[in-house]
Amino acid sequence: MKIVIAVIQPTKLQAVREALRAIEVTRLTVFDAQGYARQRGLPELYRGREYQTSLQQKVVLEIVVNDDFLERTIHAIVLAARTGPQGNIGDGKIFVIPVEEAIQLEDGSRGPGAV
Repeated sequence: MKIVIAVIQPTKLQAVREALRAIEVTRLTVFDAQGYARQRGLPELYRGREYQTSLQQKVVLEIVVNDDFLERTIHAIVLAARTGPQGNIGDGKIFVIPVEEAIQLEDGSRGPGAV
């Protein structure tokens, strides 16, 4: 089992959810985040004054998948989250981390069946 952590642009959330649903990945956790990497913030206008934003709005998805779903999950996220055919700076990142154990609270099932 692996946990896939995807940091994407908020405007791509619906497209990523639909892509995951198409490959039968139906369980995920979504939360809002702020951060920056190569973008370093962008100039914004507020009430006629320009200011520099230091953090960009992002959405973080956490998806626990069995090993046989890993590559198709990553592929679906990459295709749906890119802006443009080759992607652009700020599209996001994907991290994959091993999961030692999964336990379903409802019935106590463990391992891949709990995912």
